[in-house]
Amino acid sequence: MTQAVDLANAINNFVVGCKQDGIWDPIKTCCIMAAWDGLNGALYPLKGAAPTNYNFVAGDYDRETGLKGDGSTKYLDSNRNNNADPQNNNHNAVYSSVIPTDAVVNHVYMGVGPVTNETGANNIIYTFTPTSPGPRFAFRNRTSTAYNASSLTPVAGLLGTSRSLATSYDYRVFGASTSFSNGSETPRNANVIVFATEGGNVPTNARLAFYSIGESLDLAALDTRVSNLITAIGAAIP
Repeated sequence: MTQAVDLANAINNFVVGCKQDGIWDPIKTCCIMAAWDGLNGALYPLKGAAPTNYNFVAGDYDRETGLKGDGSTKYLDSNRNNNADPQNNNHNAVYSSVIPTDAVVNHVYMGVGPVTNETGANNIIYTFTPTSPGPRFAFRNRTSTAYNASSLTPVAGLLGTSRSLATSYDYRVFGASTSFSNGSETPRNANVIVFATEGGNVPTNARLAFYSIGESLDLAALDTRVSNLITAIGAAIP
């Protein structure tokens, strides 16, 4: 009973905290893909539409750390269209609890549209490509071009983008938010995919514990709330 209470408190504290920070309303759909007793619970939305499961099975799920992709066939359709939120008022975010491996070169944590040169795409990508510009994260938010944030080693944590202006958007990686000047384009008309991009392409073998989609918000505040949530879930489960 204590574990159930602790988990319920962790989730309640997350929701209350998001409301206090003014970031609950902008979240239009989200899943906590940890804490629950089984895969079905992990795919039950905290808010918004339930995702459609493509090929995840019970063995892919861990109550502390979430769902593990395979870099091949496993992904979720969020069932939220990329154009459901205004062109200059949107966010996409995931929490990676276990980093991907270079058995797969390219990883899309969340996306819509191909990973290169597609108008109005949204992507959160990690690539191990050793050639220039080297291993890196790449972000798109309603753009065909991407911002490449170079880094040799991915770490666990929140990754996301948020746009509140026509001329720039914020991205968050390694616990820091940065603004990138890049004009928005008409959002691509397709559902946002988690663990891959549209059509299940370029899937990741990372383990993800949370995702959210919606209007623009403070990525630092979301990072704090989600990180505290994942820590509390881990503390509640022996």
